[in-house]
Amino acid sequence: MIMKNSILIFFSLIILFTVKTVSHAETIKKVYFLPGQGSDKRIFDSLAIDSNYTLKFLEYDSLVKKMPLSELANKISTLIDTSEKFALVGVSMGGMLSIEINEILNPEKVIIISSAKNRNELPFRYKFQRIIPLFEIFPARVIYWGAKILQPLVEPDRNKNKETFKSMLYSKKPKYLKRTARMIIRWVRESNNKKIVHIHGTNDHTIPIRNVKNPDYVIENGSHMMTLTKAKEISVILNKELKDT
Repeated sequence: MIMKNSILIFFSLIILFTVKTVSHAETIKKVYFLPGQGSDKRIFDSLAIDSNYTLKFLEYDSLVKKMPLSELANKISTLIDTSEKFALVGVSMGGMLSIEINEILNPEKVIIISSAKNRNELPFRYKFQRIIPLFEIFPARVIYWGAKILQPLVEPDRNKNKETFKSMLYSKKPKYLKRTARMIIRWVRESNNKKIVHIHGTNDHTIPIRNVKNPDYVIENGSHMMTLTKAKEISVILNKELKDT
């Protein structure tokens, strides 16, 4: 009887170890980060993400043509390795792109920061321009200079990392800014078919929190730039969500 019990315990331990190994193998391996319209991978520089994950930063400036947001998302999706479990983290327009990629691929989790889950969460100035597209009147260079002037006024929190934000925005081409503005204004998504984790700040003036329906995490005094200015709080949330997948 003792021998029989010992054999049962031995095989039970083997099965338990195998289950744990398989379970571990199925966890997220890679996290793809998508920056916003006026930023690049430096927007994620202050985040402290668990070293268990391979971090990939997707830059999409060169892919932007005169196309809808969903088509750009389709192009970006070809850069993602789907042979391993992965998650998407997108800021602002990068969050909108993550939502569209979520409809094409099958990420384990999609986390958006300072973004909108669908067109209904965008502020009035975007909705107004769907009807009266004033941005089409202005040359791309005017939109470029307008962004340079308005960013520090609309989001004063960027002054905490002034040189970084200035450098990221100034690196963008005028045609890129006009085309991406068109994509956001003409975004057609009305609802979300899959679960999205939404992190939003109470001090976001670009996409005000009053427009956002049921964010999962609210960062007090967090601005549209909070991946840099509130990196510690956001890192805690990201690591928790990635682990809980």
